[in-house]
Amino acid sequence: MIKRLMVCFVLILGTFPLLAQNKTVTGTVTDATNGGPLPGVNVLVQGTTNGTQTDFDGNYTIEAAEGDVLVFSYLGTKNQSVTVGASNTIDVAMEEDASQLDEVVVTALGIKRQEKTLTYAQQTVKSDELTKTRDPNFMNALSGKTAGVEIKKSSSGAGGSTKILLRGNKSLSGDSSPLFVIDGIPMANNKGGQPGMWGGTDSGDGLSAINPDDIESISILRGANAAVLYGSQGANGVVLITTKSGKEGKTTVTVNSSYTFEHYLELPDLQFKYGAIGSAKESWDTTPGDYASDYVEDFFQTGHNFFNSVSISGGTEKTQAYFSYGNISASGITPLNKYLKNNFTFKQSTKLFNDKVTVTSNVIGAFESSRNRLPSGYYLNPLTGLYFFPRNRNFYDYKENYEVFDETRNIMAQNWFVSDHHQSNPYWIINNEPQKDKRDRFIGNLSLKYDILDNLNIQVRGNYDYATVLKTQEHAATSNSTNVHPNGAWDYQKYEDKLIYTDAILNYNTALSDDFSLNTSLGASYQKTEYGIGVQVNTGTLGLLYPNEFYFQNLPTNVQVQSITSGTVIKEGVFLNVQLGYKEMLFLDVSGRNDWASTLALTGNDSYFYPSIGVTALLNEMIEMPEAISFAKLRGSWTQVGNEVPFNRINPQNTITANGGVNRNTTRPFLDAKPEIITSSEFGFDLRFFQNRLGLDFTYYNIKSEDQYIAVPTTSGEGGYTQEYINAGEILNQGVEITLNTIPVQNENFEWSSSFNFTSNKNEVIDIGPDDERIFNLGSSEGYYSRLVEGGKFNDLYVYKFLRDDQGRILFSEGAPRKTDLPELIGNLDPKASLGWNNSVSYKRFTFGALINAKFGGKVFSQTQSMLDGYGVSQVTADARDAGAVVVNGYDESTGTAVTSVDPETWYRAVGDRNGIGEAYVYDRTNVKLSQLSIGYNFDLSKTDLPIKAASLSFIGNNLFFFYKDAPFDPELAISTNQNAQGLDNFNLPSTGTYGFNLKLTF
Repeated sequence: MIKRLMVCFVLILGTFPLLAQNKTVTGTVTDATNGGPLPGVNVLVQGTTNGTQTDFDGNYTIEAAEGDVLVFSYLGTKNQSVTVGASNTIDVAMEEDASQLDEVVVTALGIKRQEKTLTYAQQTVKSDELTKTRDPNFMNALSGKTAGVEIKKSSSGAGGSTKILLRGNKSLSGDSSPLFVIDGIPMANNKGGQPGMWGGTDSGDGLSAINPDDIESISILRGANAAVLYGSQGANGVVLITTKSGKEGKTTVTVNSSYTFEHYLELPDLQFKYGAIGSAKESWDTTPGDYASDYVEDFFQTGHNFFNSVSISGGTEKTQAYFSYGNISASGITPLNKYLKNNFTFKQSTKLFNDKVTVTSNVIGAFESSRNRLPSGYYLNPLTGLYFFPRNRNFYDYKENYEVFDETRNIMAQNWFVSDHHQSNPYWIINNEPQKDKRDRFIGNLSLKYDILDNLNIQVRGNYDYATVLKTQEHAATSNSTNVHPNGAWDYQKYEDKLIYTDAILNYNTALSDDFSLNTSLGASYQKTEYGIGVQVNTGTLGLLYPNEFYFQNLPTNVQVQSITSGTVIKEGVFLNVQLGYKEMLFLDVSGRNDWASTLALTGNDSYFYPSIGVTALLNEMIEMPEAISFAKLRGSWTQVGNEVPFNRINPQNTITANGGVNRNTTRPFLDAKPEIITSSEFGFDLRFFQNRLGLDFTYYNIKSEDQYIAVPTTSGEGGYTQEYINAGEILNQGVEITLNTIPVQNENFEWSSSFNFTSNKNEVIDIGPDDERIFNLGSSEGYYSRLVEGGKFNDLYVYKFLRDDQGRILFSEGAPRKTDLPELIGNLDPKASLGWNNSVSYKRFTFGALINAKFGGKVFSQTQSMLDGYGVSQVTADARDAGAVVVNGYDESTGTAVTSVDPETWYRAVGDRNGIGEAYVYDRTNVKLSQLSIGYNFDLSKTDLPIKAASLSFIGNNLFFFYKDAPFDPELAISTNQNAQGLDNFNLPSTGTYGFNLKLTF
């Protein structure tokens, strides 16, 4: 398929010499109000980087071909587009547009509204910001570019999933992730698998099906107020993705190609001075030695990422089409880690029957495969053995001979110095326990729009979203015996996800009088989701009949091929949106939706209604403003919406185990369940100054989540049930979002635009049900406990602390420090505030972009550092041995004497290791880093005979370095992008930075 596409591309290139030649176009740009010349007006050939500005007399000169479209733009005026014809002179009069907010934006369900009329906060990021520095998952590029959005990148490397959270965590047991929508239609964003505390890999998410070069813009509807028309699916906000379409006029071909290097930013601070005593697995010798130190760095390699895409866009007055092909090929920083993705997109729009009917179709295909995504946690992770390896041994003996022949079994066996449940030979894991996954995705939708009248139309849409997923891991015989049978083990999972969606929307707008306007949309939708339907095999410690034969016929009789399903959900809804305007200065927006959900079948509560109301006032239209104020808007809104009921919560069933047994359901049916209710209110203002050179957007929100789904012990053992669910609990999120946009400098040759996005969210757990002493564990490992406690916050961190006396001294017993009997609260894993500072600079044909992200407050925990200290392989343990002791302020209760110094091994074996004193490994999450950097040049090709309209070359970089951080790891890297295990470093893949080059050509 790829070869065919390349042949087509070559044929297209061959036609370029036949295209029209450029000519010199001149003209004058004036002010339509007074006829005076306008200096500094931007003149750009659409779809290219070929542009200029008018001089002090409003004159301009530019090279363009007949059929090209010249776009004229100037602050405070409406953009003008003029097609180049036979004439070499084009004069333009720019009309005043003081607010520049008459722009039509896409809102929920693809309904278009003027931006100035919106009653809620919405931010839009254009395509050039998404592709400026290239990332395999385009959502990572949004970090810091919008307020109210928290984005955390997976630690699994290329192709990993991304955690997106809008305005804080809202659900105790449900999901707080937003809904993702493509061109107005919901899409599935199921995650293929996530690491846990003890191991596992990230298998990516549904967003990877989208080629970032196909995206026109992304709009963030941060609250339920903006997303109520999606019902319960939009309770946590919506990410609206608008894809590119074909444009009328000459065919345009765009080629975008990037190559980036990837390297680790930071490794754990390890020591190579002290080895082990005898055959011990820990390095607690006190005699210095001259040991090899390069094998850890040698394990990591330079990653290579290739991004290539080609798109073709064009059309006539009646039909426009867009086609693209994209490819990502990546090798990670660990051996044999590969990721490959191929995308194609075809979108077409045709007008029929005197332009009254518009038919739009869109097809997206994505084919992904990966090998050896690095797991997190202790087990089957190559990093544990790499870091723990005793310093006095020769690591290269085990690297070059990671497997040896076992004559007794006639197989190759793992070669490692010790049999230990949480470490193996790193090169054995990489080569003989390969993890592979493959995902094929198809999304197809069709839209039919009929203009009944000029102000009345009906639109019917249908969408089919289908994905197949195959995940396997083969564990060769003699792999770690804690997890793997002596004959080996096989993990196999194949399943499919389906989403069928259709809706019909009637849109009507009219002027009720000279003063009043009406915009309304009435519709209905149907959605059926089937996900995780397939088969799986997990032999675990039951093993295989014959070693290293990974197929179904080699399964023991007590291992069954299981049928699996994660859920089938049907949701139907009707909705209405009415917007009433008064003199283009005051707008009232009222919405309502009623849903019927299959997840609430049998309860009598399967029908539920959600209302929303909002008001916008344009102060600059109501009263005379100072000349400096270009635009002033107040807005406020209130809504109430439900959150999704998880599948299989109402009437849970028995399940079949891997060996053919039955796991009996012990959860009582939840027959009186009702949806979680989220009540959200927000208000804010939008101010623009100096002809939009300075803009300030402020939002305050209050979100209350009630009737959570909480599991509690049953009051009786009747029916064999041990737990049941109730609707209870309340979580409150309050916060502010501030966006400051400014253009400090703008003249003929130089322009600098800058934006600040600030977010602060305060979370409080008001109620957790009838048992107010109850503790909800969101995630826990040895020493790390993320909990929910009434009166606390979501993601409160609990750890064992040093036991201290009234003077603050650490208490000792028999020479070792003591810890508290139970874990205690030490802080919260979420930051108190976030700030993104994004800058774009252009000087003549040079461009510069930089993004700085900062997080303030919050805590993180390093299980890695705790274990390294316990094993005596961290640099801090070597420093302590060099000093002769660890200096402390303590008191030994058993001897009644003060303790001022402790033997390093005694101290770190007690404080570190698997069950140590977690207080020592809690760090401040505060950090400031350079997240993105780009330096580019736009070539002037107007005077050449090349068939290239525009060309640009850029140096690009992602996640380059930290200006400041406290933690010994990247605190913004997520072990899991699910709700649990946040702020935890448990032998995660080191954070990486990328840098390279991007070439973009337009024909």
